[in-house]
Amino acid sequence: MRPEIALPILIPLFFGALSLAVWRSRLAQRWLAVIGTGALLASGIWLLFATLNQGPLVTTLGDWQAPFGIVLVSDLLGAIMVLLAGLMAFSAAVYSLAAMGEGHERFGYYPLLHMLLAGVCGAFLTGDIFNLFVWFEVLLIASFALLILGGERAQMEGAIKYVTINLISSAVLLTAIGLVYGLVGSLNMADLAVKFADADAEHTGLITVIAMLFMISFGIKAAAFPLFFWLPASYHTPPVAVSALFAGLLTKVGVYALYRFFTLIFTQDAELIQTILIWGGTITMVVGVLGAAAHFEFRRILAFHSVSQIGYMILALGLMSPLAIAGGLIYTFHHSVVKTNLFFVSGVSYRLRGTHELKELGGLYRAAPWLSLLFLISALSLAGIPPLSGFFAKFVLVRGALDLQFWVVTGIALAVGLLTLFSMTKIWAEAFWKAAPENAPTPPPVEPGQPLYLMYLPIIGLAAIAVLMGIFGEAVFELAMLAAEQLEDSRIYIEAVLGENP
Repeated sequence: MRPEIALPILIPLFFGALSLAVWRSRLAQRWLAVIGTGALLASGIWLLFATLNQGPLVTTLGDWQAPFGIVLVSDLLGAIMVLLAGLMAFSAAVYSLAAMGEGHERFGYYPLLHMLLAGVCGAFLTGDIFNLFVWFEVLLIASFALLILGGERAQMEGAIKYVTINLISSAVLLTAIGLVYGLVGSLNMADLAVKFADADAEHTGLITVIAMLFMISFGIKAAAFPLFFWLPASYHTPPVAVSALFAGLLTKVGVYALYRFFTLIFTQDAELIQTILIWGGTITMVVGVLGAAAHFEFRRILAFHSVSQIGYMILALGLMSPLAIAGGLIYTFHHSVVKTNLFFVSGVSYRLRGTHELKELGGLYRAAPWLSLLFLISALSLAGIPPLSGFFAKFVLVRGALDLQFWVVTGIALAVGLLTLFSMTKIWAEAFWKAAPENAPTPPPVEPGQPLYLMYLPIIGLAAIAVLMGIFGEAVFELAMLAAEQLEDSRIYIEAVLGENP
């Protein structure tokens, strides 16, 4: 077994079990969270460098060779996503030390956090579609429990929408998996790519139907149009650390699955799939940004922007060129970093002012100038202002669209960027620049042992990453292009899993 492939799954499982073992010690659970997520981040870095140096890595479980046994696979796409999971998890764990209340911590926050991470990393690394479903259910259970942690009315309302729509997605996914197995008798992704490529013409229609079922399921999990409303209905209800982690990771699992399936397995009816993805992504961009423009609650605005930014990632996949896909991968990483950071900033503003409503906020520029600067870095990056990460990600994606002469789509993508800047300007004007209202809410009480600097540390770190991704854009682009070329040439993945003569 290749330890570097299994560690991103084993580490959160181990630390989750350890957190349960020390259930009565809040301090021990907090330390285990930081150590465990730090170890996950380190394992993600190791996995990325190993994959970069050696090519796609494969390990089999129980000595059953593919396609019959369970395999874990790490190509550059999977390794990048695992690194992203580790980075988001470590940031959230440090932030939680000062942001998560004792009641939440004593009712399973940290074990659930580790369980969620195990599900996310398992989904990124599994090599067969049934285990992808299993890992989806693991992270769904953990995310639902985290969403209702605290039991407030708004949380329960958001959680009902969240779990209902995601259970529908899981049912559609399981149906598609059953149809796949009934058609070709295999669940291994590499084996499916070979068998679908060699399928008889009479099965083309059924394969297209199955592809649409997978697209619907993963589109729901990614919060794509039209079944996206569960995200803005739920992401603003849990504690801020949970909202930030969800924004950085959960929808990216759906995006990852779309990239994996529609570059590897379902490549037959490319024109139809391309059309659906391009216009689905475009509509998702527009709907999300319009929702953000219409709201005045800090976290709800950010939640709608998550929907909008998912549209860019789906559009990049729909363009189906190495350059556009590279732009989509850069955009995925960039969005996770800056959106998580913006949720973190909203948590600090709540601690200082006691509300997330923009109309009740104000004066943060004078009261917390460093927070204002950190907000501007992430907000301008989200809007695509140079030289930050968002500009570079959007530039590569737009260049890919222009090379393929998708003029209308390119114009819409640029217009959405302007509306994103409008929303970020609205937050700046209401929360930071204007004077604090006279009848401002009272800030919430702070529990002992929760210094404010622990909330600032991950914000500073993620803001620095957003800046560095722009400054060292060439290195980021080269890595993304290598990952995109691996996705474009599916033989690399297939030969790594099945051997040179599958």
